[in-house]
Amino acid sequence: MNQRAPGFYGTYASHKGYVTPQVGPKQVARLDAEIWGPAECSPSHSFLEIGCGTGAFLAYLRGKGVRRVLGIDHDPALAKVIPEAARDDFICRDVWEVLADESLGRFDRIVLLDVLEHFEASDALRLLQSLRGRLADGGRVVIKVPNAGSPWGLPYQYGDLTHRTAFAPISVRQLADAAGFAAPLLYGQRQGSTRRRLTDALVCRLLSWALLNPPEIWGANLYAVLQVKP
Repeated sequence: MNQRAPGFYGTYASHKGYVTPQVGPKQVARLDAEIWGPAECSPSHSFLEIGCGTGAFLAYLRGKGVRRVLGIDHDPALAKVIPEAARDDFICRDVWEVLADESLGRFDRIVLLDVLEHFEASDALRLLQSLRGRLADGGRVVIKVPNAGSPWGLPYQYGDLTHRTAFAPISVRQLADAAGFAAPLLYGQRQGSTRRRLTDALVCRLLSWALLNPPEIWGANLYAVLQVKP
């Protein structure tokens, strides 16, 4: 991650208020719909999560029966809040060191949730290029970033002073192409109750009809599933 703002990263734990996440049925259903299904995941797959934070996704993977899981983050304060089921899967280590460590082997799925926006565009490109060397055959990279192409995504992008780059669908495609990946599968994050999602969909449909230049994806956060170019 970009460390040009050490004062902000140095107080990240207190700012975020790290707590051990609870991964209940609602969280499992959401991650099933947002990641497991679209990325065609399987319990037999190996997973690397870069920037794993408090470990919610690591615990989710353990609950799905995944055996080989590795989560990395640069903040040592996270070790105290990682869920017990995933505690042995976490290491505090620099991402560039991990990607250069050949002993770790390759992974079927590499996941970066709310990570790329913390990098300058050139470093994000370098990171994705490096990930290609850590993917197994047929592997996929799953990314989630704030959707700066939607007005709903701007509070997520600019609500954190450690964010360095804003992404929209078109720039995610540009980044993927430059890094050697095929055109990604792009979709918005599911948020809120069923009633709220239906209401949101109706409002966005009306706005798409009324506006000259509506967003390609209205969701506040944007997912992308990448595969290496054939």
